[in-house]
Amino acid sequence: MPSLDVLNHPFREQFEVFLDEHRRVLDDCLEGLTEEQARRSLVPSRTTLLGLVKHATFVEKVWFDEAVTCRPRAEIGLPATPDESFVLDEEDTIATVRQAYREACEASRKAAAALELDDLLHGNRRGPLPLRWVYLHLLRELAQHGGHADILREQILNA
Repeated sequence: MPSLDVLNHPFREQFEVFLDEHRRVLDDCLEGLTEEQARRSLVPSRTTLLGLVKHATFVEKVWFDEAVTCRPRAEIGLPATPDESFVLDEEDTIATVRQAYREACEASRKAAAALELDDLLHGNRRGPLPLRWVYLHLLRELAQHGGHADILREQILNA
């Protein structure tokens, strides 16, 4: 019988490929836009293209810094709530937000590399969760926000 590690490997690889594809979709949604377009609000919520990428940075840090290291959000420099993570500051630009997102994604990859899919992450407010659950949750969230970004970008470019 193969070891558990061998059985998990293909699934883990698939998770990571899909995660990186969805990460790329969000990063690419800002490609070729002006700062005004990236900040343009087309819905009543705080959702903008730049805000979506900033929120995705928050999500990466919540799941792969807070959940892995058990450090509180304030210590990491994160807002207390997901809604606050969409708020854009004057210094937020396409370049700075994309760079922060890319760095957060790379830090997430490094943090997860030392873990197995069934390893529990103890630093989330929901309680201990296995990395497998975190990967599935992140896939769902990134796919949802990628869809939001696709629609917003289409509206902005066709305006």
